[in-house]
Amino acid sequence: MKTLLQVDFPFDGPFGQEMADAMKDLAESIATEPGFIWKVWTENCESREAGGIYLFEDEASARKYLEMHTARLKGFGIPSVNAKIFQVNEALSAIDNGPVFP
Repeated sequence: MKTLLQVDFPFDGPFGQEMADAMKDLAESIATEPGFIWKVWTENCESREAGGIYLFEDEASARKYLEMHTARLKGFGIPSVNAKIFQVNEALSAIDNGPVFP
């Protein structure tokens, strides 16, 4: 079953195009993770937060990625990572144009 992973964490920047330039290699790396379908990158300059919404093929892939990504973020000096995992109701998401179907 498709699985959504929601992650956010404190982040001092960069934001916007500077973030896109700085994180390009990371984004390319994420795209190759097992079970990965897509990610929407999130940022809030005012509250100094960043993160993302990810879609994985299954819960096992999402959990494995979360474990690795949390360790990576902590290695970058991020003190805390908030995460939630949800199963996707594909039937209802399709009605509302949810991008769950690659």
